[in-house]
Amino acid sequence: VGPDGDIPCCEWVGPRGAGHYVKMVHNGIEYGDMQLICEAYWMLKHALGLTNDELYDVFAEWNKGELDSYLIEITRDIFSVKDEETGQYLVDLIMDTAGAKGTGKWMSQLALDLGVPSTLVTQAVYARSLSAMKDARVRAAKTLTGPVGTYEGDRDEFIEQVRQALYASKICSYAQGYVQMQAAAIEHDWPLQFGPIALLWRGGCIIRAVFLQRIKEAFDTDGNLENLLLAPYFKEAVETAQPAWRNVVVTAVELGIPVPAFAAALAYYDGYRSQRLPANLLQAQRDYFGAHTYQRLDKEGIFHSDWIRLRKQPD
Repeated sequence: VGPDGDIPCCEWVGPRGAGHYVKMVHNGIEYGDMQLICEAYWMLKHALGLTNDELYDVFAEWNKGELDSYLIEITRDIFSVKDEETGQYLVDLIMDTAGAKGTGKWMSQLALDLGVPSTLVTQAVYARSLSAMKDARVRAAKTLTGPVGTYEGDRDEFIEQVRQALYASKICSYAQGYVQMQAAAIEHDWPLQFGPIALLWRGGCIIRAVFLQRIKEAFDTDGNLENLLLAPYFKEAVETAQPAWRNVVVTAVELGIPVPAFAAALAYYDGYRSQRLPANLLQAQRDYFGAHTYQRLDKEGIFHSDWIRLRKQPD
């Protein structure tokens, strides 16, 4: 039984490896959550120059609202801990090389097998890989240049924008995880119950959060929900956060602060809401060099063109 007395920490979710798969997706979402929180921290620290005491206060405040979660809670606590030997803040003494057990990589690999875009966990895995290249990064930092500076706008307003960017990106991360579970359920004929899975995670897992109740409600309302972004609550939340979210990503680019997960979440959102994407050109390229064929918007069928014969002759 979970900490609320009525939410199970452990439950049978389906046959033939279904439980292992759901646990893997949980861990993959955890990768994304942690990376997003780290990027929020890095923006607040380097764009605004917040101290650890100020970061503690920010995360404490965030944990009182829609971001209320175990990971936000422990992040708050981390900023208060000092090294008993040196008296310095312990987080500042920890080597910036992240380890991994492999579940995030597994989720990313299996997403590719299913053909679903679980981009946040993939970016989170790559961010850990890049962090592990510590010696190479130290050498590169002596040679490669880029923008430096701090955010010149209103400080409190930007802190709120980072919070909104974190929340919107988190929604995209969970949306991707659920799309992958839905695809896996079809592929393996698993009778996954997506609403109860959210409460299962809330009951006793690292990604447990108040936010998960909203996922349960979304699937209770529409058992065939195609994507969490389409549920009214999440649609409104992301639309509300969009201006702040976009400004945070733009500011990060302008200041040279890496935010791969924030940017991946925003790119996923913009791609998913696009009726058309530039894949028409990609498919034309494939047909040009490899006769891979293409479909058309104006008529049914599979087509191939003799691009060399039809092209404008180059000068």
